[in-house]
Amino acid sequence: MVSGAGKAPLEKVMPSDWAETVDRFQQAALDSRLGIPLAYGIDAVHGNNRFYGATIFPHNIGLGATGDADLAQRIGAAVALEVRASGIHFNFAPCVAVCRDPRWGRCYESFSEDTNIVRKMTSIITGLQGQPPVGHLKGYPFVAGRHNIIACAKHFVGDGGTENGINEGNTISSYDDLERIHMAPYLDCLSQGVSTVMASYSSWNGCKLHAHHFLLTEILKDKLGFKGFLISDWKALDRLSEPRGSNYRHCVYTAINAGIDMVMVPHRYKQFIEDLTSLVELGEIKMSRIDDAVERILRVKFVAALFEYPFSDRSLLDTVGCKLHREVAREAVRKSLVLLKNGKNPGKPFLPLKKNAKRVLIAGPHADDLGYQCGGWTRYWQGSSGRITIGTAILDAFREEMGEKTEVIYEKYPSPNTLAESNFSFAIVAVGEEPYAESAGDNSEPVIPLNGSELISTIADRIPTLVILISGRPLLIEPWLLEKMDALIAAWLPGTEGRGITDVVFGDYEFEGRLPMTWFRTTTQLPINNGYNSCDPLFPLGFGLTCGKEKPTE
Repeated sequence: MVSGAGKAPLEKVMPSDWAETVDRFQQAALDSRLGIPLAYGIDAVHGNNRFYGATIFPHNIGLGATGDADLAQRIGAAVALEVRASGIHFNFAPCVAVCRDPRWGRCYESFSEDTNIVRKMTSIITGLQGQPPVGHLKGYPFVAGRHNIIACAKHFVGDGGTENGINEGNTISSYDDLERIHMAPYLDCLSQGVSTVMASYSSWNGCKLHAHHFLLTEILKDKLGFKGFLISDWKALDRLSEPRGSNYRHCVYTAINAGIDMVMVPHRYKQFIEDLTSLVELGEIKMSRIDDAVERILRVKFVAALFEYPFSDRSLLDTVGCKLHREVAREAVRKSLVLLKNGKNPGKPFLPLKKNAKRVLIAGPHADDLGYQCGGWTRYWQGSSGRITIGTAILDAFREEMGEKTEVIYEKYPSPNTLAESNFSFAIVAVGEEPYAESAGDNSEPVIPLNGSELISTIADRIPTLVILISGRPLLIEPWLLEKMDALIAAWLPGTEGRGITDVVFGDYEFEGRLPMTWFRTTTQLPINNGYNSCDPLFPLGFGLTCGKEKPTE
C-alpha cells in the first residue's frame, strides 16, 4: 500500500495516528487467505515530510553541496527511524537522478549534475536500510532490522537527462552515455543492497522506461543482477498510451512483460486485476513472469522481517522531530550553504557578520516562511507556505542569534520610509522560489520570482546587503544585480532548521558547501554542465568561497 503524494494531509495529524491506521491495514492483510503482510510505502524524500513535526532535512541538491557521504548516511538513519515510528516500512527514496538541466522541475531531488557526486551520496541508502555485512551478495536486497526501512533507488533511468529539462520527457543519448552518466549511481545502490528500484516516467530515445524490456530486464535484472523488486511510478501505466489511460489492457501487458514487478494503481485496481488475470490466463503474460515478480516481492518482505514484525513499534515515536535529528539537519544546512560572493572589494570580506550590530533590516518573502524554506514534498506534494510544520524560520534564527541588544526590523517588502532611514548596519534579504514538485516545477526561464531581483536591487542601493537565495536550482542572477550585493549565499531548500544558516553567517562555522550544479550566466546557455558546453558559467561546478578569517569580536 502507499500514501499518495497529492492528497492533502490531515492538519497536525500525529505519527501515532498514522501508526494506528497502518496497523489496521496490516491486520486486514494478515487476516486474508494468504496472510502476507503489507509493505506500506511513502515518499519521505527529505525527512518523513508528510507528517507535522517531523525533522525536515535539506533537499538532495543541498546534500550534494555538502559532498559529505557520512552525513548522508546519518540522515538516512534518522529518516528511517521517523518513518518506522509512523508504522511505515517502505520509502520511495532516494532519487539518484543526475540532473543535467536546472529547468527540470525535479532538479532539487537530484544530488548533482556530476555522476561522481551522486554516486558518493548514495550512502543515504545504507542509512535507510542499514549496513550490509561483509560478503553480502551484490544485487540482493538488505534491511538490517526493525529500525530500518526498505529503500528505493529512483527513477531508472535517465530521468535527469531529458531534452530541455522537461519532466517525464525524453532523454536522447547513446547507450554508453546513458550508462556512464545516468546508470552509474545504480551500481552503488545495488552494492549497498538497495531493496527496490522505481522505473522512470521518462523515455529513452523515444521509448518509455515503463515499457523498456531491454533496460528493465536485460540490463537492470540480468546484467546488473538486481534481485529486489522493480516498482512502477504513480499511475505510470496510464501514461503508456495516448490519451492517457486508454487501451489499459495493453498498458498492463507492456509494463509487466517489460519487467515491472509491483504496480502503483491508486484508482483502477479492479480493472488492473481483471486485465492482468485475463492476460495470464490467455498466455500473453507468462506465469513464469508472475512467479518472478512474486518471488522478488516476497524476498524483500522476508529480508525486511515483515513476517516476523508486521506491526509498528510505538517505542520509536519519541524519535520524530527529536533534538538529535534536528541537530543532524542543522549540521546539514550549514554544510550545504555555498558562499558565492563575499564583499565588493578584494581584501574586504562582508562575512562573517557581527552579532552585536545596532540595527538590522531583514526582508524578503522567504525570511519568515517555513514552507518556502522547506520547498516541495513538505506536508503536501507541492509544498505550501507559512508555518506548515515545526521548525525555525530564517527570521527567527537571526533574531535569536543577535539577541536583545540588536534592533531587528522585519518587513517582507520594506516601505520607502524604512528604506530612507540611514542607520542600518546591514540588511539580510531572503528571496527565492515558491514550492513546487515534478512537472509544476518545470521552468524554461529560471529567474528569481516574486520580484526578488527588484527587491534586492532596491535594498542594496541603500544598505549593505547579504542575499540568501532559497531555491531548488541555480537561478538567473544578472551581472548588475550581483555587483550590487555585498554577499550572496545559495542556501538551496534547507528545511526546518534555519539556525544552520546563522551558524555560518556569524562565523561560528566556516562555509563548506560547493556548487553541485554549474551556475549558468544566461538561460541561452542551458543546458550547461561541467565538461559539456561549460564555457563561461557564472560559477563553475564545485565553486564555493570561504570566509577564511576568524569570527568577529562581539
